[in-house]
Amino acid sequence: MIVVVMGVSGVGKTTLGRALAERLGAEFLEGDRFHPAANVEKMRAGTPLTDADREPWLRALAAEAERLATLGTSAIIACSALKRRYRAILTERVKMKFVHLTGDPALIKARLDARVGHYMPPSLLPSQLAALEPPDVDEDAINVDIDAPPAALLETVLTALRAPAS
Repeated sequence: MIVVVMGVSGVGKTTLGRALAERLGAEFLEGDRFHPAANVEKMRAGTPLTDADREPWLRALAAEAERLATLGTSAIIACSALKRRYRAILTERVKMKFVHLTGDPALIKARLDARVGHYMPPSLLPSQLAALEPPDVDEDAINVDIDAPPAALLETVLTALRAPAS
């Protein structure tokens, strides 16, 4: 099983993704680590990434997910996956389940303002919110509001992942 924990910066993709991986005995892939240095510098400078900037990053993540799936290894990937076309790139060769973390923009901004040591500045949140295309019904994503403690979010997602496919 490959699960992508998605959403804009600051929703808690890494926190939930790591906890989910630990509980499921899966590999955890931090999507940010797959960004080329040029993307990181662009974001650090407060410049939103373009679709062209994101494509090599998404393809690198997709290749790693495919490698793990071929080995029979489950993985949890923390990746913004903001647009439907980005999710299509990720799932070209491997089936994935998406967990979309969403919440009040003021809460997300407060989290970004409190975060230290990350290259993604809070000033890029509006561009991420504008670019976000929430998963459609046919994408069969799990949608989770982040206005709950991390342990409760984890249990919500685990329950949803265990539910029979609709």
